[in-house]
Amino acid sequence: MGFKARARKNRQESGEEDEQSTSGQKEGEIPCGVSSCDDFADKHFGGRSLSVDNATEMWGEGSFEERKGRVRVCKSCYRKWKKESKEDDMY
Repeated sequence: MGFKARARKNRQESGEEDEQSTSGQKEGEIPCGVSSCDDFADKHFGGRSLSVDNATEMWGEGSFEERKGRVRVCKSCYRKWKKESKEDDMY
């Protein structure tokens, strides 16, 4: 038994709870900018930032919320935008 395993065992026996195990899931702070979406656009959830022009092409005018000239979107909305704009790329 290593140092950390022994410390965890002693902590459980004494009744102290481990802070990391109780927090479990992270809570989001930044909501997705697309009005029809209820997910979070935080970096640790895979959120991204799109330009207003790209968001207008995908979701139309007025169906998203703008923050500092950019639109914060969740991972699923970003993947939808990426899939739609993939055909438009010209090299």
